[in-house]
Amino acid sequence: MKPRELVKLLNENGYIFARQSGSHAIFKNPLSKIIVVPMHNRDIPKGTLTGILKDAEIEIKQ
Repeated sequence: MKPRELVKLLNENGYIFARQSGSHAIFKNPLSKIIVVPMHNRDIPKGTLTGILKDAEIEIKQ
């Protein structure tokens, strides 16, 4: 999954862009949960993606 696709998924699930620190975008939701997304030009590694989705409590059917 590309970072832009993940950002779209986070936005659909109530996460809002808060700020950017270098190549990492920080998103928050109304419950003050923070998610950090690496904004590189390549796919996000599977383990990193799985961790981000778990932290964000988003389930994707495969």
